[in-house]
Amino acid sequence: MRLTFRAMQETEPGQVLAGLFSEYRTAYLNWWASEGLSGRPTYAECRRALQTHMPEITGLYDQLCASVGGGDLESRFLSFYCPPRYLAGCSQAIWQGREPLLVRNYDYNPSAFDAVYLKTGWNARQVMGTSDGLFGLLDGMNDAGLSVSLTFGGRRAVGEGFGVPLILRYLLQICSTIEEAKDVLRRVPCHMSYNVTVLDRDRNYFTAFLAPDRPTLITHAAVATNHQERVEWTSHARLTASVERERFLLHRLTLHPETKEKFVGTFLKPPLYSLAFDKGFGTLYTAAYHPADLSVELLWLGRTWRKTLDLFEPGQLGIVYPDHRTQQVL
Repeated sequence: MRLTFRAMQETEPGQVLAGLFSEYRTAYLNWWASEGLSGRPTYAECRRALQTHMPEITGLYDQLCASVGGGDLESRFLSFYCPPRYLAGCSQAIWQGREPLLVRNYDYNPSAFDAVYLKTGWNARQVMGTSDGLFGLLDGMNDAGLSVSLTFGGRRAVGEGFGVPLILRYLLQICSTIEEAKDVLRRVPCHMSYNVTVLDRDRNYFTAFLAPDRPTLITHAAVATNHQERVEWTSHARLTASVERERFLLHRLTLHPETKEKFVGTFLKPPLYSLAFDKGFGTLYTAAYHPADLSVELLWLGRTWRKTLDLFEPGQLGIVYPDHRTQQVL
């Protein structure tokens, strides 16, 4: 399997993002309508929800909608409000060494992945991260040094709220401190269960367990895979080896003091690294966020792409993934 990753930047919503949306428009809107349009909120409901919960970025939302033509479906999609269900695998952890370092694997279906690392300067806030649906982020960092990443929380519950990629975007757009990030994750409703880990330049961190049917739980967990306090969706946990990956990471953090290079390298090996693309849980990339110097390393087997917030260079990189039949089983 091959994928081409692109690094793109645009200070304000304009032609670059409009072109990106045009490429994925059919896939985006088909996904938005995948469970029937009658179950999706109207444009008025979407904008009202944004104005209520994320008023600081409602203007950006209007700009993005206008840049892609201002259509009804396009605008509803860009709101991320009460979207169709989507699941993912993923592992993330905070290195226990002296420097702040957040490492994550993104495990998902390659056919539903934008493969775009985006730098923006919206509302005078510098943000870079892995783009999802133009407005959302799967992980990222802002110019205050806040780094953030998500994993699916392994629960079936669905409710009224936003898709978590837009919550990550909102957090990085308006927050400068750990306490501000906690406030956002406590008050903005999420439509499904996700685990969000946040790290700052001083190595303060937390992991929030978001859910649509109970209050957000803020924890000091340094590791997050695909369950929250306990496994609640057994078959999903078994399919994604959520418990095994969590134990593996906790073991590395507590019993194996190791260099940051070696720690990052563990994400490129089983049991964290997965080639289960046919099940929708293959590892599409590894990201290592370094808040101290506002940089990120995007890693694949034998390839590394480094990006910095202060000197961001657009470009593209072709990645060839190994055949899943060659993956070792531990």
